Amino acid sequence: MPPVLLDQPLRAPGHADAARTADVVVIGAGQAGLSAAYHLQRRGYRSALEEHPRSFVVLDGEEGPGGAWRHRWDSLRMATVNGIHDLPGMEQDPPDDCEPSNAALPRYFAQYEERFDLPVERPVRVESVDRADDDPRGALRVRTDRGTWVARAVINATGTWQRPYWPYYPGRETFLGRQLHTADYVSADELGGRHVVVVGGGISAVQFLAELSQVTSTTWVTRREPVWRDGPFGPDEGREAVAMVEERVRAGLPPRSVVSVTGLLWTPSLRAAAERGALDRRPMFERIVPDGVRWADGTEQAADVILWATGFRAQLDHLAPLRLRGHGGGIVMDGTRVAEEPRVHLVGYGPSSSTIGANRAGRDAVREIDTLLAQD
Repeated sequence: MPPVLLDQPLRAPGHADAARTADVVVIGAGQAGLSAAYHLQRRGYRSALEEHPRSFVVLDGEEGPGGAWRHRWDSLRMATVNGIHDLPGMEQDPPDDCEPSNAALPRYFAQYEERFDLPVERPVRVESVDRADDDPRGALRVRTDRGTWVARAVINATGTWQRPYWPYYPGRETFLGRQLHTADYVSADELGGRHVVVVGGGISAVQFLAELSQVTSTTWVTRREPVWRDGPFGPDEGREAVAMVEERVRAGLPPRSVVSVTGLLWTPSLRAAAERGALDRRPMFERIVPDGVRWADGTEQAADVILWATGFRAQLDHLAPLRLRGHGGGIVMDGTRVAEEPRVHLVGYGPSSSTIGANRAGRDAVREIDTLLAQD
């Protein structure tokens, strides 16, 4: 059965008979959501669309397969994407290095959904998740623009792409040029011939600089001095980085990205950019002026474009009715499980935000949920 593409609501939200039931609702069909769906199926869960005794459904807000990869910039090729791991149970065909990632990976995800006959409903926008009654052991109610689901557990895999982070600096509203975020970037060609200030110290920022510096002039600014890694980045280094991110979420602090603790890895294209001077970093400017940016010492840089490569935040607003956030501003986690709500698991969040981490998180969440539901 191919994924279900809904053209209109199955039932009118708000009616007494509107709610459908599933043991597990997975929200999001990116890497983490598909991994969870695969492992649910492996443990005997079947499509809630066909009313199996052990059932699950995947609700995805996109128009088609691919998750956030559908929205990556056109010039991000498979040769330059960062550490893409295969989904569990199905290897990706060897990609053409020159193919855009926003074409190759959605195609792979579509093949995966079809291969395992995963019950994906799309496009379905989840509006809220709350408790269906006052009993803390009761069901969870998942309200969507296509009706309501009542579930015994929820695996949230909504990622971050829909929540770009725009930091505020004085004067931002006065800038006469163009401002765009990573989420809006298409290719260097559309910005050619204009001076671009790139803000941010992550992988996307340096990839943009490598591209832009071939067609136009650039200035790179970051809040912190970038940390570059010359040596290999193997499994031990990966585990150490993930552990540092996990420590934060266990303490209820907002997660930092795994990249923020791994540092930036040199690649041939980045070394070439460094030789062009594109990676000569400047500290963060103090304010934005109509025709550029100004530092604390009064010096200015004229600019036509400010590109905010400043990252994303977890897309969790629909979980607000559950009141999961703690005093630290984040959600206290125990692995993938929300510490105060064992029926809710967050995958692709914090330490599982990498593709290999998302695979493992999907498996771990399903194992815990299966154990929890068996006790009911």
